[in-house]
Amino acid sequence: MMCSVCGCGTGDFDHDHGHDHHHHDHDHDHDHGHDHDYGAGPAGAHAPGLSQARMVRIERDILSKNDSYAAENRRLFTENGVFAVNLVSSPGSGKTTLLVRTITDLGGDLPVLVIEGDQRTSRDADRIRATGAPAIQVNTGKGCHLDAHMVGHAAGSLPLDGGGLLMIENVGNLVCPAAFDLGEAHKVAILSVTEGEDKPIKYPDMFAAADLMLVSKIDLLPHLDFDLGQCLDFARRVNPDIEILPLSATTGEGLEAWYDWLRRGCRAALDRRIEALDRKREAVRRMAENLGAKGRAM
Repeated sequence: MMCSVCGCGTGDFDHDHGHDHHHHDHDHDHDHGHDHDYGAGPAGAHAPGLSQARMVRIERDILSKNDSYAAENRRLFTENGVFAVNLVSSPGSGKTTLLVRTITDLGGDLPVLVIEGDQRTSRDADRIRATGAPAIQVNTGKGCHLDAHMVGHAAGSLPLDGGGLLMIENVGNLVCPAAFDLGEAHKVAILSVTEGEDKPIKYPDMFAAADLMLVSKIDLLPHLDFDLGQCLDFARRVNPDIEILPLSATTGEGLEAWYDWLRRGCRAALDRRIEALDRKREAVRRMAENLGAKGRAM
């Protein structure tokens, strides 16, 4: 079953372009035998019965609506001094294990809130709640990613007014979450050493959208045929500005660098909240002065 949320399986067949599905782009490199590149068109994807133009229109419409919700989320986070990060990865990368370790280690230093995204069950949210951190489970059903509207609803059930860190654990998927802004400050891509070093070039949109890549489970490196240097090179080919932190939630190696990154983000979020409050105070002061001047002139 294809995703019915992001449009790649919309089923909205474009009968105005009824013959587009008979068209195939034969400009691909035949030196690779019978390979087919369905991401070469303007939409960067393919759906039976939908023209490329129709797919582009659907995507623009969906993302435009999502972006309006994301802007509202970002305003909410800024006003409350919340540093929101969107954790994205394939299933099994160790996101929840890293979250539990992070909350355990940082929970005494700053408030940590969690939004958990999965298709079914509340198992991950239950693991987070066991640490004492507030967590909201969002089940997406057949949807393959969180969107900004879902996150906004979930955030409304969390105590944001205390500021701190909001960790959004997205649905395990290296494709669709790359396109959806949730209002977060940063996307953090997690790649485990058990997955293969070529993930960044096989799923480039995700790693291009991320500001930070965590290479997880590095304690397993001695037991695997994984070229860490090649992995980092692939990531930087896709995104030359990406920051990379190798770590292990099991042994603790590299975690302090991750925690320092989070602390810097939380300090910056608090500074933005203070700046926003100062601007409001200044606006109120000017309004009061103007009203006073008008009253004296009457």
